[in-house]
Amino acid sequence: MTAAATPVAPVTVYVPRDSAALAVGADAVARAILREAAARGHAVTLVRNGSRGLFWLEPLVEVATPAGRLAYGPVTPQDVPGLFDAGWLHGGRHALGHGPTDAIPYLARQERLCFARMGLTDPLSLDDYAAHGGWAGLRQALALAPAEVVQQVLDSGLRGRGGAAFPAGIKWKTVLGAPGETKFVVCNADEGDSGTFSDRMVMEGDPFLLIEGMAIAGVAVGATQGFVYVRSEYPHAIAVLEAAIARAEAAGCLGDDLLGSGRRFHLAVRKAAGAYVCGEETALLESLEGKRGIVRAKPPLPALQGLFGRPTVVNNVITLATVPWVLAHGAAAYRDFGVGRSHGTLPIQLAGNVRHGGLVEKAFGVTLRELLFDYGGGTASGRPVKAVQVGGPLGAYVPESQWDLPLDYEAYAAVGAVVGHGGIVVHDDRADLARLARYAMEFCALESCGKCTPCRIGSTRGVEVIDRLRAAPAYGDGPARRVQQVTLLRDLCDTMLHGSLCAMGGMTPYPVLSALDHYPQDFGLPAPDGRAAA
Repeated sequence: MTAAATPVAPVTVYVPRDSAALAVGADAVARAILREAAARGHAVTLVRNGSRGLFWLEPLVEVATPAGRLAYGPVTPQDVPGLFDAGWLHGGRHALGHGPTDAIPYLARQERLCFARMGLTDPLSLDDYAAHGGWAGLRQALALAPAEVVQQVLDSGLRGRGGAAFPAGIKWKTVLGAPGETKFVVCNADEGDSGTFSDRMVMEGDPFLLIEGMAIAGVAVGATQGFVYVRSEYPHAIAVLEAAIARAEAAGCLGDDLLGSGRRFHLAVRKAAGAYVCGEETALLESLEGKRGIVRAKPPLPALQGLFGRPTVVNNVITLATVPWVLAHGAAAYRDFGVGRSHGTLPIQLAGNVRHGGLVEKAFGVTLRELLFDYGGGTASGRPVKAVQVGGPLGAYVPESQWDLPLDYEAYAAVGAVVGHGGIVVHDDRADLARLARYAMEFCALESCGKCTPCRIGSTRGVEVIDRLRAAPAYGDGPARRVQQVTLLRDLCDTMLHGSLCAMGGMTPYPVLSALDHYPQDFGLPAPDGRAAA
């Protein structure tokens, strides 16, 4: 065979299949790459991977080279011929090139534990998953007694990443000790907070990780059936999860004989009802049972009487997806990350008016200022940052005076804020905080299940009071009248905080009170420094 006829090994090119990448044309880019490669006679293997989480660079296309994977982005179909002209399949330089993917500062400065595999693998390849450490946590769990698995989770200090921050190990220990042969594991994947997408990224980009975490939970508490309750607006996540579950069952990683251990655990996906309140665990259980999603009074706790009245572990995606790392590397290794009582890492989601939006997994203790500027790059508009909402639509607006606080559950609670699910939404200096506070009350009024009066009626009255405050200057209302309305609004918030059945009504005051406290001028009140409102 002549040298000219020697077959050339195909070059592997990675194009994300994540929803964020699809939304900006990843499918068209993938087709353009295959078309151009065929026309030029280049051998290419195309892998549809998960997103790395650098959303401003999507579609972020990677090329596997002997020196590692090189990143190019954001790539459009029109860019593809030029990339081939530049010899990108062999590491050629191009204006869209970012060098080795792992060396991109945004990625290199992170501590990726839960997201360690994200973007590296084909999400539906069992071989890829196993080659990158998959199933090590489950194998370790199967080698331990259930109580020992629970103790590992307890010792790790892992707290619920859905927002409540309740120690996961205590919940598991309660379910393990609860009487009854039938128990369940339920994953809350009804990710409805504004600016959040980490759950979706796991389900679309590393679904076997969630499957493994749920199987470990089942082994630990004695449950043989699990359900993933997925937000109805996530069709891609649902499709990937269902395909991953089918493949895991066929390979013996789920089903009647977990990895040949003789232990049983089955898993099914259920589409959510489309209501924000179904993100609350008891409303979720009601919906999962086929009922209207209404919050249950507690006690009894779901850990004792949950799904169909049986003991149930209810954790969110990130909590369950963290468990395999804990079991594989040990509780002490996980506990070494973080500060105070906030152990481990948190996948933080940067969104809103931010230049470099995306996923940042960092150990607790990072500051908001670091996230906003070292990672986020400031606002997309180029204007000054005015307010940052942390913790979803019911989270507080954090002013600049608090941007140097360590991201830590207790530190944020001390200033009336919440870490929540790790969602961060940035607003520049054009934001009207009175309008945003009104939106919080209106959102609660629309999404309330209606079961408790403070939430159902309080939110409606809250909208009315804020409307009166915002209209006061136009009607010539003086300072005394505005102070009266503010007093009424604060009293209303206090009632909602302490009288609501769940976090829907109980947290709605957070954005309202923080807006009042830190941005009073937006309500026509004197500024914190005593200056009169504009």
